Amino acid sequence: MAKGLWAALALVLAGLTQGAHGQGGDDRILAARDAVRSGDRATLERLAAEREPHVLDPYVRYWRLVNILGRPEAPPVDELNEFLLREADSVLAERLRSDWLRRMAREYDWSGFLKVYPDLREPDAELRCVQRNARLELGDLTVVDEVRARWMELADSHSACEPVFRTLVQAGYLGSDDLWWRARRQIDSRSPSNARTTLSWMNAADAPALADFDRMMKSPAAWLDRLPPNFAVSRASRELALAALVRIAREDASSAYARFARIEERFGADERAYVYAVLGHHGSLQGVPAAVRWFRAAGKTPMSAEQRAWRVRAELRVEDWRGVQAAVEGMTAAEQAQPEWTYWLARAYAAQNRSPEAAALYGRIATLPNFYGMLAAEELGSLFAPPVRNGNVTAEDIARVDADPGLRRALALYRLDMRTEGMREWNWSLRGQDDGFLIAAARLALRNEIYDRAINTAERTDPQANYDLRFLTPYRQLIEPQVRQQGLDMAWVYGLMRQESRFIAPARSSSGAQGLMQVMPATGKWVARKIGLSGYNQGMLADPNTNVLLGTSYMRLILEDLDEHPVLASAGYNAGPGRARKWRDERPLEGAIYAETIPFDETRDYVKKVMTNAVIYAAMLESKPQSLKARLGTISPRLGTER
Repeated sequence: MAKGLWAALALVLAGLTQGAHGQGGDDRILAARDAVRSGDRATLERLAAEREPHVLDPYVRYWRLVNILGRPEAPPVDELNEFLLREADSVLAERLRSDWLRRMAREYDWSGFLKVYPDLREPDAELRCVQRNARLELGDLTVVDEVRARWMELADSHSACEPVFRTLVQAGYLGSDDLWWRARRQIDSRSPSNARTTLSWMNAADAPALADFDRMMKSPAAWLDRLPPNFAVSRASRELALAALVRIAREDASSAYARFARIEERFGADERAYVYAVLGHHGSLQGVPAAVRWFRAAGKTPMSAEQRAWRVRAELRVEDWRGVQAAVEGMTAAEQAQPEWTYWLARAYAAQNRSPEAAALYGRIATLPNFYGMLAAEELGSLFAPPVRNGNVTAEDIARVDADPGLRRALALYRLDMRTEGMREWNWSLRGQDDGFLIAAARLALRNEIYDRAINTAERTDPQANYDLRFLTPYRQLIEPQVRQQGLDMAWVYGLMRQESRFIAPARSSSGAQGLMQVMPATGKWVARKIGLSGYNQGMLADPNTNVLLGTSYMRLILEDLDEHPVLASAGYNAGPGRARKWRDERPLEGAIYAETIPFDETRDYVKKVMTNAVIYAAMLESKPQSLKARLGTISPRLGTER
């Protein structure tokens, strides 16, 4: 290593140590954090007044100001502005500004809000809505077209958006058709009760009785079964019937179709097409063979982005390549440009002997190191080759990273096990940085064993480079013995673990999964019993050794249960073996089609990434080209009982 590089590394270590002042002030930082959590105002004021020279001292002052903003007395405007100026362009300034804006919104201080808002770098959905409301309250009608577009996209579902929408409805900028359109989309969602608010904004002459809406939502099947013969005379009655069909279809598309068939003639052509699009969408999610027919019956009716995607997947599931082509070409231009739809359109062309057009589409994505880029490259005859190890950094890059105050704060926060705050600081410091800075920062994270930041930071650089940082192999001394004992593929295990936890040993998901392999407590208990691990308790999941033992054992168990197929086992690891079996077809299915037609968004994305990761790890570990298509293979048919 060059002499200058060693010197820069020494400066990094020295600077970090000095910045934390030997960690001697850590107790004050932790005490301040505890004080703000418990609402101990006196302690927080005392600690903020001490102002010790610690790299995290701004946090103590930030916590104090946030505490003040939560009190009823007038905010200290001069102190707030002084902090924002002193900590300009920091994540703490961003967060304090957001807190201040929320306070002004609660007090309806729209002028003050609009003065502060422009300095916010990354407003969240709530504040974007409040900003539009503030503009509207002050008579700025340029917001109308902007809000209308958001309405039509069913965006901005936050409750803070409702005042803007309600105002535009009352002013006549959004009419009855707009309201019905939005209500339909809300009813066909996980939060159907939001439609009630939308319907409440309608003119009384157009709207259904909200009591009727409530009864329909409570029991949609009973509502349909009790419809009077003349229900179709009013739009409100027809819309409630449509809503009932939608709610049934979300649970059982075949049952919804059976009811729809009895009353289909009562609806107009557009309404029938709408129902068929809904049936096709949910039928595809449920694996109903008739889904393709339903989508085709929908014709050219306007569909949501999700419905358009599932129209393609329904055609894929039956491998009707003309249907795949038509469905992809029915998407928006932006959607067609996405790698998955570019690939499947190319496959559709290839299946119809349109090889030049297929090759042109493959070529657009073949250089992308992702699921569909790899598949496209293989169609053009290229396997994924072992990546060149690169990503060296200069002394100047290291010095820039060393001097960055946000990264220094991030490392101190990680040291104090304040991972959420540390991640915020880290990510904020990467905004707008060049590859040299990013690679140096990734290597800094790696040296400090903050593996997720090393990976995520390297992923911001050239996608064709820095594989040694993006695909780390930590904990190998724990993993390799278990992989050998279980007879597993090391590349697949690393690919799955990278996707599960990014190698964060204390990782814990919102669902309760824990550790490097994100083992659920119930799964850990079941696996421990299966492998004869005595004395097991849930706390053992936090131990990396036990976590890897249980995780790899579970991989082996579900692999044996799912045809020794890594695609099925990856889906089973994420969503449960029973679902992975159920998602098979009645005939053999190409592995890529199985992956693309998994009905859970999270699991579909997970399986693609795990299998892609496995190819990259195999190329790196084995130093030879790898085939994603070979790993995906063919999925065997499901049994008659697996429905």
